[in-house]
Amino acid sequence: IDAEYLDISVPQKAYRVESYRSRGKVSKSLDASLRTYFVNACDFVNPTPEGDAVNDIAQVSDRTFLAKATPHVLDLYGGVIAKVLCRSGPVIVSDELPSGGYRLVIGYRQRSTQGFYSALSDLYHYYSMYSSRKYVEQFSNGVTIISLYLDLAKHAKKLTHSGAGSCTTSSNASPVLSAAMPHTSVEECVAQIKKEASLLFCIPNTPFQTLFKTGELSVQEAVYANVGWIFAQHFLNRLGSEYATLAEILDPNDATDVEVLAKLKKRLRQETFTRELVLDILLRHRELIKDLYSHFAHVHYVSTDAGSAVSKVADRLKADLHVSLSMTRLQEQEPLSSDELRLKITRITTNDHDAMVMRALLDFNEHVLKTNFYQPTKVALSFRMDPGFLPAIEYPTKPYGLFLVIGNEFRGFHVRFQDVARGGIRIVRSRNAEAFSINQRTLFDENYSLASTQHRKNKDIPEGGSKGTILLNMDAQDKPFVAFEKYVDAVLDLLLTGETPGIKNRLVDRLGHNEILFFGPDEGTAGYMDWASQHARKRGAPFWKAFTTGKSQTLGGIPHDTYGMTTRSVHQYVLGIMRQLGLDESECTKLQTGGPDGDLGSNEIKISHDRTTAIVDGSGVLYDPQGIDRAELARLANARQMIQEFDASKLSSDGFRVLVDDFQITLPDGTHVQDGLSFRNSFHVNPLAAADFFVPCGGRPESIDINNVGKLFDADGSTRFKYVVEGANLFFTQDARLRLEKAGVHLFKDASANKGGVTSSSLEVLAALSLTDDEFGRLMCKQSDGSLPAFYQEYVTGVQNAIEANAAREFECLWNESKATGKSKSVLSDDLSVAIVELRKSLESTTLWDNVALRHLIMREALPARLLKEIGLDTILARVPLNYLKAIFGAYLASHFVYEY
Repeated sequence: IDAEYLDISVPQKAYRVESYRSRGKVSKSLDASLRTYFVNACDFVNPTPEGDAVNDIAQVSDRTFLAKATPHVLDLYGGVIAKVLCRSGPVIVSDELPSGGYRLVIGYRQRSTQGFYSALSDLYHYYSMYSSRKYVEQFSNGVTIISLYLDLAKHAKKLTHSGAGSCTTSSNASPVLSAAMPHTSVEECVAQIKKEASLLFCIPNTPFQTLFKTGELSVQEAVYANVGWIFAQHFLNRLGSEYATLAEILDPNDATDVEVLAKLKKRLRQETFTRELVLDILLRHRELIKDLYSHFAHVHYVSTDAGSAVSKVADRLKADLHVSLSMTRLQEQEPLSSDELRLKITRITTNDHDAMVMRALLDFNEHVLKTNFYQPTKVALSFRMDPGFLPAIEYPTKPYGLFLVIGNEFRGFHVRFQDVARGGIRIVRSRNAEAFSINQRTLFDENYSLASTQHRKNKDIPEGGSKGTILLNMDAQDKPFVAFEKYVDAVLDLLLTGETPGIKNRLVDRLGHNEILFFGPDEGTAGYMDWASQHARKRGAPFWKAFTTGKSQTLGGIPHDTYGMTTRSVHQYVLGIMRQLGLDESECTKLQTGGPDGDLGSNEIKISHDRTTAIVDGSGVLYDPQGIDRAELARLANARQMIQEFDASKLSSDGFRVLVDDFQITLPDGTHVQDGLSFRNSFHVNPLAAADFFVPCGGRPESIDINNVGKLFDADGSTRFKYVVEGANLFFTQDARLRLEKAGVHLFKDASANKGGVTSSSLEVLAALSLTDDEFGRLMCKQSDGSLPAFYQEYVTGVQNAIEANAAREFECLWNESKATGKSKSVLSDDLSVAIVELRKSLESTTLWDNVALRHLIMREALPARLLKEIGLDTILARVPLNYLKAIFGAYLASHFVYEY
């Protein structure tokens, strides 16, 4: 019923459910009741409500429901609907019925969870309750409401009534339940179900569900085990001491040694601990899971009182938790310490693999600084981690902060290398199960590398580097926005202080200070920035204007794609190479990955005047050795369409287009293509992919590494490209870059070339921090008549000029230094970034800022001229946070000094 009707319900096609339980038994020999389910397609009074009708239950309801519902039910449901429409996560209320028992009503947005209906059944059965009837009602405003009519099981073997409102265990009761629930009232059971329904809403089904159904693990323990399973998949130290020793012995400058090490590292990561092996180990060590959960809960279920010391768990539980199985265990015995847990893990596990997995959960416990695990309402689980658990051999630079977010549709991370940091959030999709398995294995490594690259890229701006990733589960590939919504809301749970008891409580905070994250657009999220900004505003975040960049112009955003912000930086490197070598752009050939449908790809087409011979995008490969028709490419770029829309009649006789869904294709030169998907995925190393310039504008990280870079060389040892400008993040590994540069290729890596977007985002945030809400709306936002304020247009022009100036300055620095020293430009790019970042950090700790004359001189140079003209330096210094101003001061001084000297 969940999978075929409820999970897929939307206003256009929704289903309601009525379910009833018989009062008698099926037969004398079978102690069970009969339950019936009636599923009906909805017939809404108003299928497409607008305006006030959205909140009118008489308009948005199913006709059958309206005919049956009492005035009290309509009032109750109407109140729940109103809360669902203005709140994230489920709305849960209950009331006592005159006839006895309780009614539990849960409202949520359609398609925001999966398998929730059946998971709720497991939950109330766990507390030895039954439902005499239950209903699922859908509404045409996108709301689902589940009503459960609950009472304690009167003839269940686990629990029997013993006095008014209480129950005792029978002789056949589960020993686990018996120990946890000796005297439990109906009210207490319903109260606990309400609390744990929110947890199930986030993660309705896990591989540990069976242990929950049988009472071996509680809801909290099962969900905790699932979180631990995911954590272990990503963070087990898979390489070991032997790898570290080998890495020290081998020569990092020897291509053969590097290749051996890279292959070994890849194999160890893939084969040592599969997700199936980790799960099997956890399922075999249930007692340790309980101990580890207890260790976790005793830290994060503690509340603090400003006037007293930290209250004990038992005090909190007595007043609040009542019958939680796992929490009752916490009351009865003190948890094991970390050292005691390590000893117990060593004693109980039978081999090193088992011990490593269980210790990974202990590492998780010890490094969680804050979590919304116990927040009464939530849509996904989020954990602010201390990155200290990351092994240095795999992650040599320790991040400043790390977030792990887990939802029903996804898992995700956010990594940043500085307190005030900026970077995009990307959605990672998987075409099939094999692709998902690869993406799941490499997700954190990709996130870490992207954030590290971003940190080097951000050397010209006050913010450090960060990046977020959201990996969609295989059954949620069609729900990127749902996953993004939950990711953002769960992170906000940890950034904002809860002020609404019972909805958003204060959390245990081992971090000890407030944080602000800045999100930007990336693959798959460009259209979501407006929502995130407005959602932060709705939740009361004081930083909502600056929370996201790349917003629409209506909200004062500077869209990167509209103004070609990223491309302006990348193309400066192309123009720089041509200027230094005296090349004519119109005579140069180019290969481009990332097509006319994307930001960087479309703008590269529009801004360049070369002879493009091949383009690879999500739909396939477009190739013409004579040069692809420029006018037709411009048409696609303006329309933001993939090359599958290219007019093939405009290709020469030697040209072709192969789409990912094509099979058994013969190219003009007679080459046979088995399938288009494989051809597309590997075309960048195909002998046909040869040109003067290679400008990756899209593609997966590490598309070219030490294992396949040899395919970019012809039989005579010459390279297929003379010049590479890496627009796409991490398209090459560093080893591959060095191999190409050694062969004579002029290569500029991503951290240098692709930094226009971050400069635009930084200056967009600066405007938001400098202007009042009224000024921001008047000067930076598109007006009601559709016009853009003159200030906005002039400010954007200033941003474009700053991007081009920064790119040209760094290009000249790298070119001249490489020419003078003979060092690789890829190495120099990193050296340059490190030098600027370290100098900036040093400057921020000096007293230079206290020199008022110097401060004003530097800030007048560093701040946008148009902003200074509008509100003046003194106003900016008074409004923008001091740490941000000092970061601007240090970034400007450091970057200009290093570029020049």
